[in-house]
Amino acid sequence: MADQLTQGKVEANGLEIAYLEAGSPDGPLALCLHGFPDSAWTWNQLMPELASAGYHAVAPWLRGYAPTAIPADGRYQTGALVRDAISLHQVLGGRDDAVIIGHDYGAFATYGAAALAPDRFRRVVVEAIPPAEALISSFFTFAQLKRSWYIFFFQNAAAEGVVEMDDLALIDGLWADWSPGLDSSFYREKVKEALRPPGRLAAAITYYRAILDPALQVAELADEQAATVAPTPQPTLYLHGRDCGCLGAEFVDDGVLKSMGPGSEYDVIEEAGHFVHLDRPEYVNNRIVEFLSR
Repeated sequence: MADQLTQGKVEANGLEIAYLEAGSPDGPLALCLHGFPDSAWTWNQLMPELASAGYHAVAPWLRGYAPTAIPADGRYQTGALVRDAISLHQVLGGRDDAVIIGHDYGAFATYGAAALAPDRFRRVVVEAIPPAEALISSFFTFAQLKRSWYIFFFQNAAAEGVVEMDDLALIDGLWADWSPGLDSSFYREKVKEALRPPGRLAAAITYYRAILDPALQVAELADEQAATVAPTPQPTLYLHGRDCGCLGAEFVDDGVLKSMGPGSEYDVIEEAGHFVHLDRPEYVNNRIVEFLSR
């Protein structure tokens, strides 16, 4: 499906952002945001389906992930990603019929952009990271803290050197733990391409340091930061893999709908892990396109 995608670059929010795209620019924008450890290529199976449904599907590499630039301002808090997403909507000619889709770290940006700029995004799809209320209520359980060890490890100054070892073998381990049984070799190579150049791995790790270190957050982005934990007023589809090894599925229930607009839905997908759109692509692609097309 790679031959159905083209690559481009645009300046948004003062940053040169590279992206993959599929479909006519005249169609409604479908902005697809990846997470960690991943890249824009994670959407290579969904984007042609979105294009066939009439959307202009665009998947950027997030700030710091090559070939997107390393931001000169050094900002990696989730609020900066929200501002990037809203700026991309503007420079890509998005209208009020645009939709936004986010997985993992891209989910935080998706929640924030949808809440802060509801007039820009008609519908919302989020994978693997539940709304803040559900996430907070489950995160500090013993089982979840074990799964989230990497977040605390990344606060260590030695983290970058350890992750670099054996050609980023730690990333291979995360994929294996988070989506057991998935043949992820193509996607792991693509994220390694994004993280091997100088400064890129440090950028990806700084995303996690910015969660816990107030010094890495700026007052200028206070509204964007607050929006990442605000309810999404639009109809929102939340998807979670039953076998997710990153965030347990045991807390995903009707409670997630309290943080989403009328017409929202959730689906815990059997035989799927953290990378749910890759574990069950046919089912997930159809689910997303059907939801967005209503």
